[in-house]
Amino acid sequence: MKPALFQSKPILRWKQGESPSRQLDAVAAEEPLEIQVETRPVVVTMRTPGHDPELAAGFLLSEGLIRCREDIVKMAPHVRNASGNVLGVYLDPAVEIDFASLTRHVFASSSCGLCGKASIQSVHRHFKPVRSRVRLRAATLLGLGAKLRGAQTAFDHTGGLHAAAIFDARGRLVVAREDVGRHNAVDKVLGFGLLQGLLPFDRHILMVSGRASFEILQKALAGRIPVIAAVSAPSSLAVQFAEESSQTLVGFLRETTLNIYSRPERVTFP
Repeated sequence: MKPALFQSKPILRWKQGESPSRQLDAVAAEEPLEIQVETRPVVVTMRTPGHDPELAAGFLLSEGLIRCREDIVKMAPHVRNASGNVLGVYLDPAVEIDFASLTRHVFASSSCGLCGKASIQSVHRHFKPVRSRVRLRAATLLGLGAKLRGAQTAFDHTGGLHAAAIFDARGRLVVAREDVGRHNAVDKVLGFGLLQGLLPFDRHILMVSGRASFEILQKALAGRIPVIAAVSAPSSLAVQFAEESSQTLVGFLRETTLNIYSRPERVTFP
């Protein structure tokens, strides 16, 4: 059975000038997921249930524990956990696991992406700067917001889910995912790419529904994504990271305007 992205909860709604009324309201689903590697717990993340294998694969990719689909032998829910909130990942014996390199240990909230990463340099030890000759039309970027919004089916009900999507250089949607955690949404689209054998995304765009933070850029780098676009603002460290990682960072992407914070040479204008 497909997990529900939202649940109906009874509420008391009041509008000035009217009497309070009891109604049902849709709220985004949020449950913990424990990801185990070779039976060892590596993280508990608060997520919206659904696409858990993609979430786990994307997380392990962005943490540098795996590089390709062949690194994963099997993924399966824990047989003794009836809730389905424990996922086991089993890797090829040739994969060397550096558990000490993980940036998220034991618990990660739905709003926490990169907790404890020391520096940009430590990320670059795992992932080198992007090499991509992709060129995009500014008009293509302007059209991404509406396409992402069109893919946010659960947001229509709750207003409370983040979204991430991968587009090709012509603006065609490859995959979109929603999650209560914005970093989880990015992990899910990266995991989709890895499990479907589509990586590297070196001629693609990552679009996120919120702001562009350092950890979002880091995850994009793990997928070799050269262009990251956000509806909202970037942070100063995200801008610095994008410049040093040869990534084009676009913020405040609206229907008619956009800001380019790094590597503008990949974007062409009329």
